[in-house]
Amino acid sequence: MSEVRIGLGRPVAAAAAAVVLSLTASGCVTVHGELEIVPTTTKAQAARALDTFVTAYNKADEKYDRTADAKYVTGALGAIDAAKLKAGRAVDPQGNPNYKPLELTDSHFTIPKKAGWPRWFVTDSANNRVTDSRWVMVFTRDDVDEPWAVSYLTVFHGNTLPKFKKDADGWAEAVAADDDKLAMRPADLSKKYAAYLKDGGDGFAAGPYTSEWRAARKKNATRPGLATQFIDEPLTSGDYAPLALRTEDGGALVFFVTRRYEKQTAFAGSDLPAISPSVKALMTGDAKQSVTYGFVSNQTALVGSGTGEGVQVLNRVEGITTAEGS
Repeated sequence: MSEVRIGLGRPVAAAAAAVVLSLTASGCVTVHGELEIVPTTTKAQAARALDTFVTAYNKADEKYDRTADAKYVTGALGAIDAAKLKAGRAVDPQGNPNYKPLELTDSHFTIPKKAGWPRWFVTDSANNRVTDSRWVMVFTRDDVDEPWAVSYLTVFHGNTLPKFKKDADGWAEAVAADDDKLAMRPADLSKKYAAYLKDGGDGFAAGPYTSEWRAARKKNATRPGLATQFIDEPLTSGDYAPLALRTEDGGALVFFVTRRYEKQTAFAGSDLPAISPSVKALMTGDAKQSVTYGFVSNQTALVGSGTGEGVQVLNRVEGITTAEGS
């Protein structure tokens, strides 16, 4: 399991410890009259899309140039990446002083069969960023004339990536957002996860991104001189819509997005925790007594094949996208 916070570091001590496809309503969409269930791409085309992404990502990261990869990121990763590059350019206008080209090796491609648009596929690769891990990315596009863009990035350590169900030809199975044979419908996951983080309840297995995170929030809500409030919101439409792949055991691995706000308010006579220059680059207002940090967070969850089974949230990749002082 892993949690990754991209780019902007840790704004406050109370934040969670830092450790970075769209799914149709039915799995059968009529766009341009396309109803045939076919592979969303070929392995060769997927490999070219991955190479194109890495080249664009490295150009953007080296110069903090949003225009270099804007066409090749979308959804949760697009929001996180845009904020990272904006902050980086504000702090270091000449470029990234710590630039290290991203290298992805031993890449595997999981390509589902589905009808209509959007099309999407999943890659998993060894990388030179996180030791003994696989970068798992979801590539998506809404039209044949659009480039493939990465909407989700998650990190799996060791051999923890679930095994996907594949047919005799090696094609994976996309799971519909409204599949009610799972423990939780993919379409409901973001909303129910946000509600769970607020109020608790059943449906989610205990773990670092569920019960342990709620306990950490409760502990950090009030500290000497400082109060912290948490607000979680689902993100479910457009490029933030959930995507799911059938696993070998009949369940599904679901990619989904949430937005989180953390508002810190200093008591009279106390100061707010120090705010990093990169976060200040995203800030509006003047943080005199309080500051609200906005995060976009993408998660993966393993959802069981039966309604009596729980949902296990496996990992999270997030980044600060907004900050507002008052």
